[in-house]
Amino acid sequence: MLVFWEQRLVFLATPKTGSTAIESALEALSAISVTRPPLLKHTTVHRYHRFIGPYLKAASGHDFEVMALMREPRDWLGSWFRYRTREAAEDGKATRGMTFEEFVRAYASDPQPAFADVGSQERFLRPRNGEGVDHLFRYEEIDRFIAFLEDRLDCAITLPRLNVSPPGSLDLSAEAETLWRQACAPDLELYGRITSEAAALSS
Repeated sequence: MLVFWEQRLVFLATPKTGSTAIESALEALSAISVTRPPLLKHTTVHRYHRFIGPYLKAASGHDFEVMALMREPRDWLGSWFRYRTREAAEDGKATRGMTFEEFVRAYASDPQPAFADVGSQERFLRPRNGEGVDHLFRYEEIDRFIAFLEDRLDCAITLPRLNVSPPGSLDLSAEAETLWRQACAPDLELYGRITSEAAALSS
């Protein structure tokens, strides 16, 4: 999470949307940078508006605009699967030796095993009481996100490549594809609402 005080702007770090690279590039320009622990780095929209937003408003006398990225849902889930191939086997979160189809089936199960318990972008971004995201961009159109930031921060921005997941096949059978679509239905609906410019998410 990054807070740009003068610009009255907050970046919320949706997991698996390049947040590490964004924070590395922009930390020096921010007034507040929260990069650890993961619970605070990846502060959800709900927790921001409940705890952090009111404090920023009380301290500054102004509301802050909230921006975030959302990744195409299958690619997002695949990024988690590929990332966890390098997890330590003993913590129960490793996906090494597993297929993406096995991972999807586990993600769609209830309860989810530890290795497939990765949350959801829709839950991370979901507004509460009419308070949501003012500027929501597609990760796949990150150039639009960068152009928006360059305009607001009045500087050129170059993102490094950091924390990139290893390569891996994301093939699914027809049955697993159906399971994935059912499990990720809220994410797919939200992703489809993002325009090529940006989406305000407040209802």
